Amino acid sequence: METLSSSSFLPKFSQSNILSVGTEKSPQSKIIAKFHEPIKKSMSNTAEKIKLKIKHPISVNKREKQSLLADMFKSVDDFICNYLDLPLRPSIDPKHVLSGNFSPVDELPPTPCEVVQGSLPSCLDGVYLRNGPNPQFIPRGPYHLFDGDGMLHMIKISKGKATFCSRYVETYKYMVERDIGHPVFPSLFSSFNGLMASMARLGLSVARVLTGQYNPVINGLGMANTSVALISGKLYALCESDLPYEIEVTSDGDIITISRHDFHSSEPFFSMTAHPKIDPDTGETLAFRCTIPPRLTFFRIGSDGRKGPDVPVFSMKSSALIHDFAVTKNYAIFNDGQMVISPLELMRGRTPMRVDPVKVPRLGVIDKYAKDESGMWWIDVPGFNMSHSVNAWEEDDGETIVLVASNFSSVELALERLDLAQLTLEEIKISVKAKKVITRRPLSSKVLDMAVINPAYAGKKNRYNNSVYLIYWLIPGGGNSGVRISFCNLMF
Repeated sequence: METLSSSSFLPKFSQSNILSVGTEKSPQSKIIAKFHEPIKKSMSNTAEKIKLKIKHPISVNKREKQSLLADMFKSVDDFICNYLDLPLRPSIDPKHVLSGNFSPVDELPPTPCEVVQGSLPSCLDGVYLRNGPNPQFIPRGPYHLFDGDGMLHMIKISKGKATFCSRYVETYKYMVERDIGHPVFPSLFSSFNGLMASMARLGLSVARVLTGQYNPVINGLGMANTSVALISGKLYALCESDLPYEIEVTSDGDIITISRHDFHSSEPFFSMTAHPKIDPDTGETLAFRCTIPPRLTFFRIGSDGRKGPDVPVFSMKSSALIHDFAVTKNYAIFNDGQMVISPLELMRGRTPMRVDPVKVPRLGVIDKYAKDESGMWWIDVPGFNMSHSVNAWEEDDGETIVLVASNFSSVELALERLDLAQLTLEEIKISVKAKKVITRRPLSSKVLDMAVINPAYAGKKNRYNNSVYLIYWLIPGGGNSGVRISFCNLMF
């Protein structure tokens, strides 16, 4: 049984205009909020708060030297973009990628929202917070959707009033580029566009690191642009290419970046998944990272916020692009899919991320509290390339694992034409004793992804989820494709 309701989010915010956001006009619409112009005093106060929290990544005595180097490196970068790059494919053409719903937006300081219809319950006290890529600067060359700096949009509701705010996550990358005035960090998704351009960009990146323009080994290079998570009582912005950044919501409705966080790890630790799983009973967090061998590393973060020992997994046949996973009461489930990482592709001037059409996807099951991978087992699941998991649980006294997840039914489009990729929501039942798939069935004919459930049911049998319902179309005459985002309440 499915019930649908539509909503839209304004793609642009202007600090000089009065804008509104809410549900589309329909009998079900209850509340419409409009934003007033930001107040200069609020902006200055916010800037002052951020200055106190974040240490600038480039010291004063280096800035003059860095400015000269930045000008020289920018000239080289411009030459690469203008003369060495191959014609831009739609997936890395900023004119295509940064259009429509994905157009860049500006920061907006805490701004009161006037309720012009209906009312907000006085008992409602909290925030709605979302994260997504939003480039700080207009790209000069190739740009992929995943390259954008993390921007947080938040509506804070308290005592019958609402405040809206949009802030960048002030990552190391964001602050270095803000100081220099243009993008300088490379991207695995878009920087490798032809052999000549790829080699030139690689050399330019090495030169920037050697001259001290930035140091990704110590400070990371992630954008914190994928998700937000509450881990051990603290709020984080995450991206799987780096460690999470702790953020804080202030009493006046602002968002402040605190710092990059390694959860007091005693082992080298440079990245983690953007989709950790929180155990509602123990408060611990389960997570993983994908690196060079071992290609998969599983670990836990205690309820006290301290990271536990790594559990390296060497049984991966290739370096897969694992974006999400699932957790039950006793197990963690990983998808070894057809999206793989092939460093040799760099020597051909291509992105290392590609789709392997002959690989048979697998699911790996490991004990949630395993100390090593000795008890991990794998089963073939042809055609299953998980985008995001909804939930997983155990039935029949632990003899059956049930996994609900979105699957790229057109995986060949996942990296090159994500705007056209088709996703289906599937249920897979696995026999723990026989170590095989028992049943597999679609749960909806609609294109559904990025589902959320009541977090109290994480790892437990649940009945409902709220998914994003995607409707794609092509503009006649060779124009850009479009996407409409609605919401679907699905009952299993």
